[in-house]
Amino acid sequence: MAVQLKLNPPFPCSYKPSPTKLSFLYPSLIRLGFSHRTRTRSSDSHPFNLSSKRFSGIVSAVVSEENVVESSSTSTGTDVFKLTYLEGNSWLWDVCGVKILVDPILVGNLDFGIPWLYDAAKKFLKNFQLSDLPETDCLLITQSLDDHCHLKTLEPLSEMYPNLKVIATPNAKDKLNSLFSNVTYLEPGESSEIEAKNGSRVGIRATAGPVLGPPWQRPENGYLVLAQQGQLTLYYEPHCVYDKNFLEKEKADIIITPVIKQLLPSFTLVSGQEDAVQLAKLLDAKFIVPMKNGDLDSRGFLASIIQAEGTVESFKDLLSKELPGSRVLEPTPGVPLEILAP
Repeated sequence: MAVQLKLNPPFPCSYKPSPTKLSFLYPSLIRLGFSHRTRTRSSDSHPFNLSSKRFSGIVSAVVSEENVVESSSTSTGTDVFKLTYLEGNSWLWDVCGVKILVDPILVGNLDFGIPWLYDAAKKFLKNFQLSDLPETDCLLITQSLDDHCHLKTLEPLSEMYPNLKVIATPNAKDKLNSLFSNVTYLEPGESSEIEAKNGSRVGIRATAGPVLGPPWQRPENGYLVLAQQGQLTLYYEPHCVYDKNFLEKEKADIIITPVIKQLLPSFTLVSGQEDAVQLAKLLDAKFIVPMKNGDLDSRGFLASIIQAEGTVESFKDLLSKELPGSRVLEPTPGVPLEILAP
């Protein structure tokens, strides 16, 4: 498969970026294409009122500067996912103009309130602040623990955006109810919709994630994200833990998942490798975006006994044998990764 690389000028001449802005790294344009069969999903599968028609043809993946992204998405009416990795479990997604902040850790370190046990800081976006975020349409929370529902970040975020729409797991009610007034809690299988000021809409459907506690406890959430035209669907779950029976009737063009396992003695904190391959096969994914949520500057007793298993390269080898038509797109922290339908 041919890959074309085009380097653009770093920034428009009239624009002098702050080193902490999301577009602070030199942009590049990478296009990848392959045949994609048409898939159609019935409206019953997605209760939100969006078209679920899939497409056939060529899918492109683009890493680009923001002004290039905007021109490609707004002028054609094509569904576009622009995914910016903020390290750890944190993301900023721009889905056809709808900006979604996911599991943000943007204020202070991640320490679960017990820094002697675990204390982690980001490696690359050390100076990124809440004020560097664009205006956000929705906060999306997958899990209730501090590495996803980070109170040091959410408290000042709620002061900045008191009416911000929030979609979250019901397990996070105790933390979120006191901070935000516009919260929708989704059980696995339930759906909601986000609408931006420009009229763009995105559908969100919760899926079953890991159980963090006794077996009878409610699972945390993963999410299926359906773009406005129904041309692209994304699946996200930050531990690579999923209910196979729940997902077997679903399809997703894009998967964001960890691929490197994080292991404690006799316990898997974060899965990956062959489990991520099976997830990609299950959802018939065309693009896999690996997240390195264990790649932090960490210290403390817990950090000293966590072991990583596998690499992105070993995952690629496994994937090529099981799903040779898919592509792995590695995100660079702070750089938008754009995936679009033709």
